[in-house]
Amino acid sequence: MNSTVSETQATPRVGLIRKITWWVLAFPILLTVALVQHNYYLLDFTHVMAGALWTGTDIFMGFILGPILRRLAPEQRKAVINWLTPKTLLYVPVIALTTGTGGWFLANWAGMMAPHSPDRPWVILALVVLGILTVQGFGILLPNSIRTYLELQKPSPDLNKIFRLNRRNNMLAGFQGVLQVSIILIMAHLAVG
Repeated sequence: MNSTVSETQATPRVGLIRKITWWVLAFPILLTVALVQHNYYLLDFTHVMAGALWTGTDIFMGFILGPILRRLAPEQRKAVINWLTPKTLLYVPVIALTTGTGGWFLANWAGMMAPHSPDRPWVILALVVLGILTVQGFGILLPNSIRTYLELQKPSPDLNKIFRLNRRNNMLAGFQGVLQVSIILIMAHLAVG
């Protein structure tokens, strides 16, 4: 028997708490520090870094991992999904909330939301796109991830259900990546004004 398989079988199931990507909580902490200190640089850094991670994750999931998963054997696909789902349960919502919240405060601090600002329509457009991303993320992607995780914990998980939920999430992640690129285009316009 392969030593990797026997080690995996001998290892007890690790709980969800140990599987979650906890380091991502650094972003709301940095955001809070930036807001309390009214530190524009730290706020901008936190917003841009969280946004880059969020956009990169969605593009990776939708356009790279999704097509790879479709070509894997069912057991391989299940193993990847079983490893990946807990890692993203906290990670994606935290970076999404940090990005949106940071962007809102940046726009306000820079005066872009003032009624007379020529940048206001661009910020409102970014907020509309962010609203679509938020509804999809918290209304579809996160609940699907939770359903997937719960299904994977069953003694005999329904692989068809898991694959269907995961396929839907990967397609939506690709769409979210496209929307996030549109926000980046808006941000680039705001940066060079």
